[in-house]
Amino acid sequence: MKTLKLMMYAVIATAIVALAQAQDNRTIRIATEGAFPPWNAVDTSGNPVGFDIDVGVALCERAKLDCEFQTQAWDGIIPGLTVGKYDAVMAGMSITEKRKQVIAFSDPYALTSNYFVVRKSLDLPALDDSVRIDLSSETEDGKRALQTLKENLKGTTIGVQGSTNAEAFVQAHLSDEVEIRTYDKQDNLNLDLVAGRIDGGLADFSVWKAFLELKDGASAELYGPRISGGLFGPGVGIGLRKEDTALASKFNNAIKAITADGTLKAISLKWFGTDVAPQ
Repeated sequence: MKTLKLMMYAVIATAIVALAQAQDNRTIRIATEGAFPPWNAVDTSGNPVGFDIDVGVALCERAKLDCEFQTQAWDGIIPGLTVGKYDAVMAGMSITEKRKQVIAFSDPYALTSNYFVVRKSLDLPALDDSVRIDLSSETEDGKRALQTLKENLKGTTIGVQGSTNAEAFVQAHLSDEVEIRTYDKQDNLNLDLVAGRIDGGLADFSVWKAFLELKDGASAELYGPRISGGLFGPGVGIGLRKEDTALASKFNNAIKAITADGTLKAISLKWFGTDVAPQ
């Protein structure tokens, strides 16, 4: 009888080990939008490229994970994660309290700020761009800067990508002053800005940088102070299902490793020309 029990325990232990190995060896599917350069885009061969992809590759190598990227439209990217279409999201997604009600996040792997960009032909009153609007710790200077920004933009049409923190900000702070137009992709917003169908837009600085460096971007310019904190969250992280704690731990350890050895900084410089690694 004891021998039989030992054999049963051995079979169960072997099954548990096999299951754990199977989970460890599974391919981790990472979703990205593919339409948010330089964070992520799709090359001429249809392959995802960009900052998110290079960071993801580095993290998976460091964590010894077999990973593959796939594209997913932004407005369905969180629902797709929760129903199991993929295992993680790397798409320039800010960590926010609202999103954390539905999914979990890794530690931040990037930290940037949002800016308005407007058409130069509007000839708006100058603003002091050295003042920061930090929604997490509002200062008197920041409050005055926000009020002046609202007054100067009154009557304009401002574009934002839908289901983003930029949309949440303009809805919360400028909906009485401006007409808000939402877009499915940042590229379509940029096209309307160049064509004069909107007066400006709000987005992450790194996205604007790529646009303003193009020939089409010559007709537009950054306007007003840097906006961060509050609903914009503590940075950009990897979206994960709440139950995938082991995977989150592996990614967090890998983020620490590529930050410490300079890999994350090098990737930042490649895509943004500046270091966006969280300090």
